[in-house]
Formats: sequence, C-alpha cells, structure tokens
Amino acid sequence: MRLCVRLDGGMPRRWHLRLLERLARRPGLSVCVDARPGPGVLPVNAALLFGLEALLRRLPRDGPSAPLTPAERDALPPEGQDPPDLILDLCGDAEAGTGTPVWRLRYDGAGGEASLLASLLAGRTPVVTLSDGEHILASGRVGTEARGVMLTAFEDALVRTMSLILASLGGAGPRLVDGSTFAREVPASAWSALDLGARAARLGSRMVARRLLDLCTRAPHWRIGWRRLTGPDVIDLRAHPEGGWRTLADDGRRYYADPFPVAHAGGTMLFVEEYGYAHDKGLISAVPLGPDGPIGTPVPVLEAAHHLSYPFVFEVDGTHWMVPESGTTGTVDLYRATAFPGGWVKEATLLSGLSASDPTLLRQDGRWWLFASVRDDGERDGPFAAWGSYSDALHLWSAPDFRGPWTPHPANPVLIDVASARSGGRIVARGGALFRPVQDCRDGYGSALGLARIERLDAEGYRQHVETILRPGPSFPGTGLHSLNRSADFEFIDGAGRVPRRLRP
Repeated sequence: MRLCVRLDGGMPRRWHLRLLERLARRPGLSVCVDARPGPGVLPVNAALLFGLEALLRRLPRDGPSAPLTPAERDALPPEGQDPPDLILDLCGDAEAGTGTPVWRLRYDGAGGEASLLASLLAGRTPVVTLSDGEHILASGRVGTEARGVMLTAFEDALVRTMSLILASLGGAGPRLVDGSTFAREVPASAWSALDLGARAARLGSRMVARRLLDLCTRAPHWRIGWRRLTGPDVIDLRAHPEGGWRTLADDGRRYYADPFPVAHAGGTMLFVEEYGYAHDKGLISAVPLGPDGPIGTPVPVLEAAHHLSYPFVFEVDGTHWMVPESGTTGTVDLYRATAFPGGWVKEATLLSGLSASDPTLLRQDGRWWLFASVRDDGERDGPFAAWGSYSDALHLWSAPDFRGPWTPHPANPVLIDVASARSGGRIVARGGALFRPVQDCRDGYGSALGLARIERLDAEGYRQHVETILRPGPSFPGTGLHSLNRSADFEFIDGAGRVPRRLRP
C-alpha cells in the first residue's frame, strides 16, 4: 500500500519523523510525505510559553514537539510520483473527492496542533480521532501526569497520537469503552496572544506558591482504607459503604498504598506498597489481619534496588506468587514466595523492553491474561521513551500459563483512554460478568476509581464499559482514589492527601 502523510512542512516536528520511521518499517507499506506549509500551526507565543516552562521546570527541549533540524527535514521521504492508496492528513487540509481515501486526524473535532493545545489550555481531556469523512475509525482520550505543564501535556498527547495512528493502520484501532468511539465534536477554543502571555506571567508565581506548599507538606500521601465485610462489597453497592472506611495508620515518614489481600491460614494477609520518603522509593510490605483488623504494622517482605509497587499477589496450587510493578527496570517480573509472607525470589521475567504500570493477571476460560498500561508502546529504547502518559494506553498479553510465554494482543493498545486504561486492582467475577477496577486520571493521577464491566476479551478484541465512578468524599476524604481489592472478610481502598512534613527523620 502507498501511504502519503500530509504534515505541516512549515514546522515538522520530531514526532512526525518518528512516526514516518515506524511506518516505513511496516511490511508492504511505502510512505511518502506531502510537506507543504499547512494550517493549524501554533502561535508564536506558544513557543515562548514552552520555553519558560522548560526553563523553570528544567525540562528537556529535544522531545516530540521539537522542530526538525535542516538535515532531518532533507531526509523526509519526498512526495511520490504515483497516486497514493491512502492519505493520512495530520494538519486538516488534504483535499477530498480526488478518489483517494483520506484519514483525518482531529483533536476535539478540529484539525492541527493548535486545536490540541487549545484543548489543553481549556482544561479539557483531548479526544483524538481518525475519521474518513463519514465514520470515526479510531479514537482515544489522551492524558498526562502533568496536566498543569503545557509542554509536557502537549508532548504526551503527541506520543499517544502516534500510538493511535500506528494501531489504526495495523487494522485494529482503539475503541471506546462502550463499544462505539470517542466522538467529541467540540470545536477547539481559540486564544489570543494575551491569553498565552497571561498564562506565562502566572506560571512563575504559581511555582513559588507550589514550592512553599511542598516545603511544608508531602503530597500525594497515600492512605489505605479498610473495613470488615458484613454485607455487599463496593462492586455490589456501586458506592462507598455507609459505615465508611478505617485508615491503616502510618507514621508520616512513609505511606502505604496499593492494598492487595490474599487468604492465608484461615485469615487475610495484606500486601502493600511502602514508600519511605527518606529513600525515595517503594518496597513491598505485609501485615496480617485478625478479626478486628490489622495486627501490628506492615513489615518489609520484598525490596529491590529499584522502586516496587502494586504487589499483585496470587496463589496457585498452594504456592504464592507476586507480579509487582517495576516499570523503571523495563520489565514485568514474577516472584515466588519461599517463606510466606516473605522469602520472595525472582522466578522469571514475563515481559521486557517496555515501561508497564500496574500489571494485573486474570485466568479466564483456561487461559491467562495480563493487563498493563504501557508508556512507550514497546519502544523503550526509542527517542521518546521518556514521554507519554503512564495511564492512558492499555495493552494485553495472553499465555497458556502464568509463567508464560506471553503473546501480545494484535490490537495493542486495545484502549486509549486516560479515564479507564490503567488498572486499579484485581478483576472480579460477579453475576456472570467480569468487573475491572480502573483509575480515572482525567483530573490527575489516581483522581477517581472506576468500575468497568468487561464486555469482550478474546484474541481479536477487547471492550469494556465503565458503569460507576467513585470519588473521595465524606466516607474517605482526600484528593483521589486509586485501587480497590477484597478478601473473604475484608475490603480495601486507597486514596491520596497531604500530610505535614516532619522536621526530623
């Protein structure tokens, strides 16, 4: 197939070059470029805002939005002599009606990078769509962990736009959780030079205020809520329990998060991430629960040179296993307990070469599935490995055994949605259906917790529908909710807040 990529030759960027390189590696695909200057370019003062953010926040300027060098521009493949079979329009001005199909890229219903930045400046979660003029072919809600930093948010969105394009041209574009598509035909807001100038002027004062607050408090400080189960759980209630939650106490020098309970010796053993501020990394700790709740405080059971979190613990044939998050290593690793709840030894590496968050396993119909949100689409060593959201792209793998070998789903990423891609606990069977706790990160990482019903899970596709969203409130105050898990006797949740900094360690 002959593919012509229509991009704005007035400001070709590094993400364009990276997209072209990855497309050129596709078997049976030849790529050319229409690089005439196009509409929808960013205003001049957008570069001033990006430059100020990079200076004050010490951000690199060689990311996806960086302009190409003259040599890189010269290396772009020229426009072909023969008519293409498909035009991929990235800037919104490709002519229709020429007999060649056109796929148009839009942000909130408008073409061009200017519409993306306008959506971010308006505080929206951008909806990216690819359409053929009649139908939306693929779409996603792109996200970032730095909503208030326009440069980072803009570049994260560009990286995930590339993910959507590559998945769509692979024949399996990501779909919305309800089985349709993300169709938001909201024209992107325009702005004036004064708007961006005022934003830049406010940036310095906001950073000073934020720095003063950070000097006095720690945030986010995660807390685990627990309750004894005497009736319906949260998935049945679709709400916080009337009796609220009790908090697993900490000393303020560390926090506990990611509660994963497992049955043991007729009771419950709770595994958590323990994050010590003095060491600036997480480890895995455990605490037993008696009839009245936790017995003592969590005790470290697994520590590594790198950060560990999200201790997905499970039992098979009398042996306990754990798949914790270790995204900074670029691997997903399997551990086996030799002296439960401790004595964990690394048994195998299940996946490698990618930054995977919150890996979650499910055994269904005799096959194992692994869910994880992936930052870099398996291109960990590529030039954009440090960009892209950790929370908006869901990937799946399957295997005949939890030890592997794991096969990636052909439609990866099966979902692009910052509101429901990232896992938030074990997948639970209820009434003949599977419910997946998910993190809703539209208002920031771990800001809310969704309950998604899985409607399709097979080798050809995946679909889910978020039926309930839980937020912090009187039952569990704070600034966010993060995960949900239960055992036979207890239920656990966690969320974030702020705590005063202690003067002494």
